[in-house]
Amino acid sequence: MSGSQAWPQRPAPAPAARGLRRFAAPRPPQQERCELCGVPVAEDNHRHLVDTEKRSLACACTPCAMLFEASGAAHGRFRTVPDRYLADPDHRLDDGAWELLQIPVGVAFFFRNAALDRLVALYPSPAGATESELDDSTWQAVLGDSPLAELLEPDVEALLLRRSNGRVECYLVPIDICYELVGRMRLLWQGFDGGAEARADLDAFFEHVGRRTRAPGEGNRP
Repeated sequence: MSGSQAWPQRPAPAPAARGLRRFAAPRPPQQERCELCGVPVAEDNHRHLVDTEKRSLACACTPCAMLFEASGAAHGRFRTVPDRYLADPDHRLDDGAWELLQIPVGVAFFFRNAALDRLVALYPSPAGATESELDDSTWQAVLGDSPLAELLEPDVEALLLRRSNGRVECYLVPIDICYELVGRMRLLWQGFDGGAEARADLDAFFEHVGRRTRAPGEGNRP
């Protein structure tokens, strides 16, 4: 093309077209905000609260989360999710004990609902978190003798179990990471058994959990 020629100029888009283009363009990720005070929350300053009335999780900044660490704060409605990971490598479940749990997949988590005063058993599925009925006698037979069961904080912590290669791993973890796992499995699940991508993500998730765990004797409070 010679220097005397120029690219033909396109007419400026109409105002309506410019407006539609704004909605079609990729949006930057929204900044997480504390759901109590509204301040922006950085990833390394991100905590969660359990709303015991709505049975839901709320994002919180560290100062707000600290307000609800004390027992009975806000009349018990909000409880801060702790940040402890404990392992019980000596606890053994055989196939018969696992069958008592009536969990059709190899991963499940259990938490105590303080309002109902009972244990809730959940497992990830393509539809999200699915509940499995679990009575107290089954709970005692399968998990009652684990030291982690005595340390479990109602509503905010869970016992996370994984059955793999003939053994069952047992951890005490923050409740929010269990729901994170449910969301990841729901997003990645393919076919009957979850698919290779979901299995690889599950392995990476438990490797992360394993790196953070410590023995129960190394501080028993959140």
